[in-house]
Amino acid sequence: MTELTTNAVIREMKIEDYEQAISFWKSIEGMGLSDADSRENIAGFLNRNQGLSFVCEENGTLIGTLLCGHDGRRAFLYHLAVEPACRKRGIAGELIKRCFQRLEEEKIHKCHLFVFRNNDLGSSFWEGSGWQKREDLYVFSKTVEQEEL
Repeated sequence: MTELTTNAVIREMKIEDYEQAISFWKSIEGMGLSDADSRENIAGFLNRNQGLSFVCEENGTLIGTLLCGHDGRRAFLYHLAVEPACRKRGIAGELIKRCFQRLEEEKIHKCHLFVFRNNDLGSSFWEGSGWQKREDLYVFSKTVEQEEL
Protein backbone atom coordinates (compact mmCIF):
# COMPACT_ATOMS: atom_id res chain seq x y z
CA MET A 1 0.00 0.00 0.00
CA THR A 2 1.13 3.53 -0.76
CA GLU A 3 0.43 6.11 1.92
CA LEU A 4 -0.03 9.64 0.67
CA THR A 5 0.50 12.84 2.62
CA THR A 6 -2.96 12.59 4.20
CA ASN A 7 -5.03 9.65 5.42
CA ALA A 8 -5.28 8.49 1.80
CA VAL A 9 -4.11 4.97 0.95
CA ILE A 10 -3.66 3.40 -2.50
CA ARG A 11 -4.31 -0.32 -2.83
CA GLU A 12 -5.24 -2.86 -5.47
CA MET A 13 -8.86 -2.67 -6.59
CA LYS A 14 -11.06 -5.62 -5.61
CA ILE A 15 -14.52 -6.49 -6.89
CA GLU A 16 -15.80 -5.63 -3.42
CA ASP A 17 -15.04 -2.00 -4.36
CA TYR A 18 -17.47 -2.13 -7.29
CA GLU A 19 -20.56 -0.50 -5.76
CA GLN A 20 -18.59 2.43 -4.41
CA ALA A 21 -16.59 2.70 -7.66
CA ILE A 22 -19.58 2.71 -10.01
CA SER A 23 -21.31 5.33 -7.90
CA PHE A 24 -18.10 7.38 -7.90
CA TRP A 25 -17.64 7.07 -11.68
CA LYS A 26 -21.22 8.22 -12.28
CA SER A 27 -20.42 11.41 -10.35
CA ILE A 28 -17.32 12.30 -12.40
CA GLU A 29 -17.77 14.77 -15.25
CA GLY A 30 -16.38 13.46 -18.54
CA MET A 31 -16.45 9.79 -17.45
CA GLY A 32 -17.92 7.48 -20.07
CA LEU A 33 -19.74 4.42 -18.78
CA SER A 34 -21.45 1.61 -20.66
CA ASP A 35 -22.60 -1.99 -20.30
CA ALA A 36 -18.91 -2.89 -20.19
CA ASP A 37 -18.87 -1.40 -16.70
CA SER A 38 -21.29 -3.92 -15.21
CA ARG A 39 -20.22 -5.70 -12.04
CA GLU A 40 -19.77 -8.94 -13.99
CA ASN A 41 -17.58 -7.29 -16.63
CA ILE A 42 -15.44 -5.40 -14.10
CA ALA A 43 -14.99 -8.67 -12.14
CA GLY A 44 -13.74 -10.36 -15.31
CA PHE A 45 -11.46 -7.44 -16.10
CA LEU A 46 -9.92 -7.44 -12.62
CA ASN A 47 -9.47 -11.21 -12.74
CA ARG A 48 -7.72 -11.11 -16.14
CA ASN A 49 -5.54 -8.17 -15.15
CA GLN A 50 -4.66 -8.98 -11.55
CA GLY A 51 -2.58 -6.41 -9.72
CA LEU A 52 -2.98 -3.66 -12.34
CA SER A 53 -6.01 -1.67 -11.13
CA PHE A 54 -6.01 0.54 -8.05
CA VAL A 55 -8.20 2.62 -5.79
CA CYS A 56 -7.37 5.42 -3.42
CA GLU A 57 -9.31 5.58 -0.17
CA GLU A 58 -9.40 8.23 2.47
CA ASN A 59 -11.13 7.50 5.78
CA GLY A 60 -12.95 4.56 4.16
CA THR A 61 -14.24 6.60 1.21
CA LEU A 62 -13.10 5.95 -2.34
CA ILE A 63 -11.55 9.14 -3.76
CA GLY A 64 -9.62 7.79 -6.76
CA THR A 65 -9.57 4.93 -9.25
CA LEU A 66 -7.54 3.60 -12.14
CA LEU A 67 -8.32 0.50 -14.18
CA CYS A 68 -5.51 -1.01 -16.25
CA GLY A 69 -5.27 -4.05 -18.48
CA HIS A 70 -3.06 -5.34 -21.24
CA ASP A 71 -3.14 -7.72 -24.17
CA GLY A 72 0.43 -8.98 -23.74
CA ARG A 73 1.90 -6.18 -25.88
CA ARG A 74 0.12 -2.94 -25.02
CA ALA A 75 -1.59 -1.68 -21.90
CA PHE A 76 -4.75 0.39 -21.72
CA LEU A 77 -5.86 2.72 -18.93
CA TYR A 78 -9.50 3.28 -18.08
CA HIS A 79 -11.44 5.26 -15.51
CA LEU A 80 -8.69 7.34 -13.96
CA ALA A 81 -10.71 9.57 -11.69
CA VAL A 82 -10.06 11.61 -8.57
CA GLU A 83 -12.73 13.21 -6.42
CA PRO A 84 -12.77 16.90 -7.48
CA ALA A 85 -12.23 18.15 -3.92
CA CYS A 86 -9.14 15.90 -3.65
CA ARG A 87 -7.40 16.89 -6.89
CA LYS A 88 -3.98 18.56 -7.02
CA ARG A 89 -2.71 16.30 -4.22
CA GLY A 90 -0.77 13.86 -6.43
CA ILE A 91 -3.34 11.06 -6.22
CA ALA A 92 -3.64 10.56 -10.00
CA GLY A 93 0.14 10.52 -10.35
CA GLU A 94 0.48 7.92 -7.60
CA LEU A 95 -2.20 5.72 -9.20
CA ILE A 96 -0.40 5.90 -12.55
CA LYS A 97 3.01 5.31 -10.95
CA ARG A 98 1.77 2.17 -9.17
CA CYS A 99 0.19 0.90 -12.38
CA PHE A 100 3.33 1.54 -14.44
CA GLN A 101 5.50 -0.26 -11.88
CA ARG A 102 3.34 -3.36 -12.36
CA LEU A 103 3.35 -3.00 -16.16
CA GLU A 104 7.13 -2.83 -16.13
CA GLU A 105 7.24 -6.02 -14.06
CA GLU A 106 5.09 -7.65 -16.74
CA LYS A 107 7.40 -6.28 -19.46
CA ILE A 108 4.71 -4.12 -21.03
CA HIS A 109 6.39 -0.99 -22.40
CA LYS A 110 3.61 0.93 -24.17
CA CYS A 111 0.34 2.20 -22.77
CA HIS A 112 -2.70 3.82 -24.41
CA LEU A 113 -5.86 5.46 -23.15
CA PHE A 114 -9.03 6.97 -24.54
CA VAL A 115 -10.36 10.46 -23.79
CA PHE A 116 -13.64 11.79 -25.18
CA ARG A 117 -13.05 14.75 -27.52
CA ASN A 118 -15.27 16.99 -25.39
CA ASN A 119 -13.41 16.11 -22.15
CA ASP A 120 -11.16 19.17 -22.03
CA LEU A 121 -10.18 18.59 -18.40
CA GLY A 122 -9.08 15.01 -19.14
CA SER A 123 -7.21 16.02 -22.29
CA SER A 124 -5.44 18.80 -20.44
CA PHE A 125 -4.43 16.44 -17.62
CA TRP A 126 -2.97 13.80 -19.94
CA GLU A 127 -1.15 16.25 -22.18
CA GLY A 128 0.22 18.03 -19.10
CA SER A 129 1.43 14.69 -17.77
CA GLY A 130 3.59 14.06 -20.83
CA TRP A 131 1.25 11.84 -22.81
CA GLN A 132 1.30 12.23 -26.59
CA LYS A 133 -2.02 13.01 -28.25
CA ARG A 134 -2.27 10.87 -31.37
CA GLU A 135 -3.67 12.50 -34.50
CA ASP A 136 -2.80 9.61 -36.81
CA LEU A 137 -5.33 7.04 -35.56
CA TYR A 138 -9.06 6.54 -35.64
CA VAL A 139 -10.89 4.38 -33.15
CA PHE A 140 -13.49 2.04 -34.63
CA SER A 141 -15.97 0.20 -32.42
CA LYS A 142 -18.58 -2.47 -32.98
CA THR A 143 -20.78 -4.36 -30.57
CA VAL A 144 -19.82 -8.04 -30.52
CA GLU A 145 -22.83 -10.16 -31.35
CA GLN A 146 -23.34 -13.34 -33.24
CA GLU A 147 -24.13 -12.55 -36.84
CA GLU A 148 -26.47 -14.74 -38.83
CA LEU A 149 -24.69 -17.17 -41.11
